[in-house]
Amino acid sequence: MTPAEAAARAERVAPALREHLPPTPLVRYDAFSEELGAEVLVKCEHQQRTGSFKARGALAKILTLTEAERAAGVITASTGNHGLGVGNALATLGGHGIVYLPENAAPGKVAALRRLGLELRAEGNDTGVLEIKARAYAAEHGLAYVPPYNDPDIIAGQGTVGVEIAEQLAGASLDAVVVAVGGGGLISGVAAVLKKHLPGIRVYGAQPAVDDAMAASVRAGQIVQVDAGQTLSDGTAGSVEPGSITFDLCRELVDEWVLVEEDAIRDALRTVIDTEHQLIEGSAALAFAAARKRRTELAGKRVAVVSCGGNISSSMLVAALA
Repeated sequence: MTPAEAAARAERVAPALREHLPPTPLVRYDAFSEELGAEVLVKCEHQQRTGSFKARGALAKILTLTEAERAAGVITASTGNHGLGVGNALATLGGHGIVYLPENAAPGKVAALRRLGLELRAEGNDTGVLEIKARAYAAEHGLAYVPPYNDPDIIAGQGTVGVEIAEQLAGASLDAVVVAVGGGGLISGVAAVLKKHLPGIRVYGAQPAVDDAMAASVRAGQIVQVDAGQTLSDGTAGSVEPGSITFDLCRELVDEWVLVEEDAIRDALRTVIDTEHQLIEGSAALAFAAARKRRTELAGKRVAVVSCGGNISSSMLVAALA
């Protein structure tokens, strides 16, 4: 999949997604703008239905399935947000879903998945292994698999974030965009679209310093495993699936990787709550923290930060604010 193909797919699917998912705001955050000496525009995916951008990719993929395929069962693997997206899409379009999720998934997300009527299967804590198991079950039983990121339709759905940013700019310039990265579906789609419309834009990929699988893979020139530590950015946690199409897209589209320490992620989370009174999750705080880390080179520029989700458990929030 080329960047041009990713951008074209995102633009094609955007009208269909708008029938079910409202556009999210692109707003200026004054405190961050003042601190960075830049104009910081925030794409508020933490206000998206299900509380995450993941609703977009899941719906884009499930729209390609027949009614019979949805009824037979849709399989996925998720740390929570992607599963919520799948559940929301099935609730909207009809169908049954099974989600493979880590045993340490946030309790609030688990409860939300259950409320959507999804069947849950907790299998260890390695997201890469979960994806392999979910794919194997789907193949064995002839069921549709909806991957978290490694799929052209998923990338296209996430890319509609970029479509909306381009539309909301209404012809204004944008110098940079900062996006949190796990498996790479969001940054692949967003970067492909924005680089099509704004060829000079600089794309920053943010990862936790303790869990930088995609950045490490790009540095190595191939997908590698990392010895990951625990991170507040649980939505980006885990390894990259072998052969993922997002690897080549990230290698081509991401201009700079920013690895962020846990203290900086926590500080960014506190700042957003204190100054904007918005509840975001750790993976969204990761992007804000990455922008802070690059404040010198972003000074005087117009920067978009994708606030990718707002699903944080009370226990995680209390620990982050302590």
